[in-house]
This record gives sequence, C-alpha cells and structure tokens, in this order.
Amino acid sequence: MKGKTVVITGATSGIGAVAARRLAEQGARIVIVARDTQRAEQTLRDLRAANGAQAHSAFYADLSRLSEMKRVAAEIAAAEPTIDVLMNNAGLIAARNQRTEDGLELMFATNHLSYFVLTHLLFERLRAAGGGRIVSTASEAHRRAKLDFDRLQAQKGPEGYGTTKLCNILFTRELARRIAGSGVTANCLHPGFVATRFGDNTGGALRVGLAIAKRLFALSPEEGAKTMVYLASSAEVAGRSGGYYDRCAPAEPSREAQSDQDARRLWELSVKITGVGG
Repeated sequence: MKGKTVVITGATSGIGAVAARRLAEQGARIVIVARDTQRAEQTLRDLRAANGAQAHSAFYADLSRLSEMKRVAAEIAAAEPTIDVLMNNAGLIAARNQRTEDGLELMFATNHLSYFVLTHLLFERLRAAGGGRIVSTASEAHRRAKLDFDRLQAQKGPEGYGTTKLCNILFTRELARRIAGSGVTANCLHPGFVATRFGDNTGGALRVGLAIAKRLFALSPEEGAKTMVYLASSAEVAGRSGGYYDRCAPAEPSREAQSDQDARRLWELSVKITGVGG
C-alpha cells in the first residue's frame, strides 16, 4: 500500500479507525471523511504516528444529507487526481424512524445512499488509479431482511438496519456488473459483531440490548477491521469483484441478497432519489 491513496468514511472510531491506521502502517496515505472535528483531529494524529511520511487529510460532511454527500465528493475529487481505494464504512442504527432534511429515512440515507453517491462521484478517480478498489461495509444483519420497496424507508431499529445492509450487498452486486472491464473492483464484507461506539446513539431497550451483547459476544475492533484491510490491500483479491466476504474469505449472502432484479430496481431508485448515476 506504499504511496497509495485510501479514502474512508466512518474512520474516526471503531473498525474504520483501526482499518485506517493499519493501512497507514502499510504505507498508504489516508483521506478520512468525518463529521466531528475533534475526533477527526485525533484520528489524524493517530495516522501521523502510524506513518508520518504521508500527508493524511480530513474532509468534513454529514453523510445523511444529499447536499453534503455531493459537496464532499466534489471536494475530494478536486483534491485527489487518483484514488486507489474507496472504503464506504460510515453507518448507524436508529431506534426510531428519523427523517433527514431531504425527507429520507436516516439509516437509508447514511448507510446506503452515501455509499451510492460517493462511489459514483469518485469513480473516475478510482479508474484513473488503475486497479482501484471499492470496499463497502455490509453485515450479516442483512439475513433478517427482505427488500420491500413499499416500506424501504418506513422501518426503524434492527429491521431498518438489516434492510440497509441488504442494500449494501445488492448495490455491490449491481455495481460490479456495471463497472466490469473498467479495472475497478467492488466488494463488500461482514466485519463481525464488534465492540465499538456503534449503537450508542440509540436509547431505551435497543441501547441496553446492544451494550449487553457487546460485553458478552463482540469482537474487538482489531478483529473486526481485518476483512476491511484484506479487501483493501491483499493481492489475493486483485481483480475479484462483486463478492461478499466474512473473515477474509468469500461468503454466500442470503437469497434476497443475490437477486439481480432487486439489485437493478434498487439502483434505479437510488438514481431517482439522488440525481446521481444512471
């Protein structure tokens, strides 16, 4: 990864922060997209300690807002002539159905549409790098979900989260089909159930349940980041595209996650909502 440029969202805590640091240690220059200035500055200090030879940088955006997704992508594209890896990792779970300023459900906007928009608007920079990689964080939570297009933004809590993770896999599937032959690859992954800040923004029973589960069953962020780093850097996956990975190995997602019809329909809906792509 020496000298390669990695753009990563959701890098100021948890598995994103660990993956960014590990890739920096391998020689990469890290560009993070963050919302919180203080956490971003701390992340940059950690990255400089891991690899002070590279000029790591931060861009700021609220990735639940369409205007912010587009603005930050344009800023990164203007600053970076080539991008070797785009890691779509930002995500959240919300206990109640919340609407953004665009009228979109918060989890759907952040967990799916931000991946869709940033990938589209940074794609030419990935192509320019030759062999660029798109790595998106999905989850085994997708196995509990079915894509009901009439209720796509009417869900909340674990149900809504699982739906967005199913969207991540379907997006990767359709993306890989559309970009075949470009030299750019797209894969997604399940990081495992990891003990991070994830879910701390929720309240009530959901927050308590997540906290207990983290104490009893969760992996460390170091373990959770391994598959992210593997897909971003390993020669073993060079040229492979459209896959879903778990523990650094290909895995078979749910039947619903293998629906080409749903993947195309989700793509078309995402284009209509965002005005990006085609």
